[in-house]
Amino acid sequence: MMVKLRDIAHSRTGDKGNTSNISVIAYDAKHYPLLEAQVTSERVKAHFAGVVEGEVVRYELPNIAALNFVMTQALGGGVTRSLALDAHGKSLSSALLELEIEDAPERS
Repeated sequence: MMVKLRDIAHSRTGDKGNTSNISVIAYDAKHYPLLEAQVTSERVKAHFAGVVEGEVVRYELPNIAALNFVMTQALGGGVTRSLALDAHGKSLSSALLELEIEDAPERS
């Protein structure tokens, strides 16, 4: 079964200059292994193809059932320099929650 990431997790975000920082936090810790296995730096980079021009680094935070992604060259030169209407990290975090993952168990 395929589900959207937003079905099992929420996100927090921030941005500084041309770098976006997105945390993906499981609603329930039992879903953290799914996040860890399927939401990789490579998948996030591919999901943002054409938007994120730099690297995507993933940090694992198992104690709080979260992953943190730091994406460089992600905001069109920076929030205040970008010609994009809404290139802030909040928009990117919402887009990331559209990522589909496989074999997610039923939510309780």
